[in-house]
Amino acid sequence: MSGLLVGNLLAVLSWAFICAPIATRRRLTLYYQLEKICGPRLTLIYNLVNALMFCFLAGAMIAVSATAVGIPFNMTMPALNDFYPNSFGWIIAVLIVGAATTIVAMFGYTQIARFANYAAPWMILMFIAAPIAVLPALGIYSFADFWPAANQKIWTGMPLAGQSQFTFWHVMFFAWFCNLAMHIGMSDLSILRYARKWHYGFAPAAGMFFGHYLAWLASGILYALFLLESNQSMEFAPGPVAYRAAGLAGVVCVIVAGWTTANPTIYRAGLALQALMPRSKTWKVTMIIGLITTLAACFPALVMKLLDFVALYGLILMPMGAVIFADFWLLPKLSLKQDFAEWQQILFSWPAAFTWGVTLLICFLLPIELFFKALPGWFIAIGLYVSLSYVQQRVRGQKLAGAKI
Repeated sequence: MSGLLVGNLLAVLSWAFICAPIATRRRLTLYYQLEKICGPRLTLIYNLVNALMFCFLAGAMIAVSATAVGIPFNMTMPALNDFYPNSFGWIIAVLIVGAATTIVAMFGYTQIARFANYAAPWMILMFIAAPIAVLPALGIYSFADFWPAANQKIWTGMPLAGQSQFTFWHVMFFAWFCNLAMHIGMSDLSILRYARKWHYGFAPAAGMFFGHYLAWLASGILYALFLLESNQSMEFAPGPVAYRAAGLAGVVCVIVAGWTTANPTIYRAGLALQALMPRSKTWKVTMIIGLITTLAACFPALVMKLLDFVALYGLILMPMGAVIFADFWLLPKLSLKQDFAEWQQILFSWPAAFTWGVTLLICFLLPIELFFKALPGWFIAIGLYVSLSYVQQRVRGQKLAGAKI
């Protein structure tokens, strides 16, 4: 619980002090900001990578909702070690949820925001009510019973067979970096550019603490009961777990929770891909993204390894967020030019590309777990980009000076 608390707090501070100030000063989308810094060709590569990562993330959320859709049909749920689809019923459930999610995303951001506004308050109440409803089944009848039972039956510190042992640091870094691509990675420049002041960067606290924090605590309690009653089953079953706790309302909550994450994620992926297909209509691009996402969701391995994927996803996009941070805050202080690619009409910024590639190479070689690689990687990316920008601009300045002579 303390790891979640600290990690979510660090995530909110990252939005408020790293992403929001740049967003409200520049008023640019992530993609246009990168084009000014990195040049259009490198930005196209980034957009493609970003779109694919968004597809896989949305696919994992569609898979979560599919476990709820399959309940009335007594569908066999995937197990934690499954890679390929384990039944025809699973594929049908994923296709149904994927189609519905894509259709909503195709109507644009206004419809997505409206859907989320209606869903969020009710979901928060479900995150509170569902775990409370199952506490007696865990032997908890009063506040005095909670901590002893929690230590013995819920947060025991004992992983399932074949799963990693989590510490405070694992939980803290996951809670901080599960949205790494959005805050430190700067993806939310596109949303926060509409904010009146940078202080609006603290607004994600509502989602982090009334959303993620409550959801993760609730899932811990509900899944502990599932493991107890199923004799440590390896099934991945958010739908049945929620149904056991709250009946039909729990099933609807799982479906809606998947939708409210997958919908804006598909929309974001569509925006990234549209940079590669600028003449295509947004709804057509979103439909293509939805198809890719739904196909990816058919493979249970995507969601079974969600923690690793989220860490990898954030790590891959993190260096370019560091490039934006350094270009905005540090280069002017060193008397270097911001938005150098735009100023010099450079199509492909080699300092940014080198920073991206070398940072990832160093991070993957670091002898630490995936969860922890992004923090040192961010400082490595900052140092590389500032140093290489200094070299580029000094060399370019000397060439221009020589040409004038």
